[in-house]
Amino acid sequence: MNVPNTAPELFTWEFATDPYPAYAWLREHSPVHWTKLPSGVEAWLVTRYTDARQALADGRLSKNPAHHAEDAHGKSRTGIPGERSANLMTHLLNIDPPDHTRLRRLVSKAFTPRRIAQFAPRVQELTDGLIDRFASTGEADLIHDFAFPLPIYAICDLLGVPAEDQDDFRDWAGMMIRHGGGPRGGVARSVKKMRGYLAELIHRKRDALSDDLISGLIRASDHGEHLTENEAAAMCFVLLFAGFETTINLIGNGVHTLLHHPEQRAVLQASLERGEHELLDAGIEELLRFDGPVELATWRYATQPLSIGGQRIAAGDPVLVVLAAADRDPARFTEPDTLDLSRRDNQHLGYGHGIHYCLGAPLARLEGRTALETLMRRLPDLRLAADPADLRWRGGLIMRGLRSLPVEFTAR
Repeated sequence: MNVPNTAPELFTWEFATDPYPAYAWLREHSPVHWTKLPSGVEAWLVTRYTDARQALADGRLSKNPAHHAEDAHGKSRTGIPGERSANLMTHLLNIDPPDHTRLRRLVSKAFTPRRIAQFAPRVQELTDGLIDRFASTGEADLIHDFAFPLPIYAICDLLGVPAEDQDDFRDWAGMMIRHGGGPRGGVARSVKKMRGYLAELIHRKRDALSDDLISGLIRASDHGEHLTENEAAAMCFVLLFAGFETTINLIGNGVHTLLHHPEQRAVLQASLERGEHELLDAGIEELLRFDGPVELATWRYATQPLSIGGQRIAAGDPVLVVLAAADRDPARFTEPDTLDLSRRDNQHLGYGHGIHYCLGAPLARLEGRTALETLMRRLPDLRLAADPADLRWRGGLIMRGLRSLPVEFTAR
């Protein structure tokens, strides 16, 4: 990796393709770095592992956007576009204890090890069904044809979205992906449509409760947990919004990484052919560390003056913890720029740390393991069908993922 000699330019298309040399420079020369983001908001970037881990668990860094000064027009340019106007602010990415504790306790019931294990056959069914659609053609775009629809349909099933409505969710989610790094209006329109649908669905569910997450939230609301309709809709929204894109990128980035590291991929495939899954489990963690789906943790705001890595942070300043930089920190990981699927000491921050650790991480890991194992078993000669230089990465701030991933293989 060629680390630049001078301060790198951030958030360009070249940076999006490979941000790791720039992050290496920041870790060494400006580990807590004040910068202007593409939106015009100025924020601190935290890049070293020790600082990042501490910041993620620091109660003085609030998730509530109310702690950040708005622009001259009274509008916030942080967070998810459209969530404020759609009255979807009261979700886990925007609140602190005690509200965060209450809502997380309610939703965590859907992500227990037992519940995730029960969901595994459905994830396998969805995975095989999607591969069946393109296995006979010998080619596919793994993002559009596989990594994108898999988590959409999975989270819809978990929420309890009827099958006949799930394609609408796929369309709204697709607009979020397409416009994630561009004009905010496209995302905001999708958020508004999703908000209207969720309100309608919650009302419908009240008359026909079942064993799904939305029904569980309604039961909690009806039995004294004081869950408002806005809170229920916001929770469903953020589980969909945060859940599907992280899994898309885990699968897409994971396959992309394996295609560029054929020796590691061969070792993994050999272990799976022997019926051994230990390396796959460790490999998922290494893929999360090496080129994970979440590049920057979601927004935090200083509630009082504090110090991070020796840098003074003023009250109200936005702070973005750069997970991608922290997980390549040589002070924490041996040979951090080397992919080692058997890496043992791997306490990466790919899904965060502290009370805001990603609630859906068990589901994302299940989907990632299932997707990679099934692809390598059913399409063992999978290979890239494009010049690597032609691949394009989405330009969003928080997530890291490919726009497309053309592949080819022997038709089955």
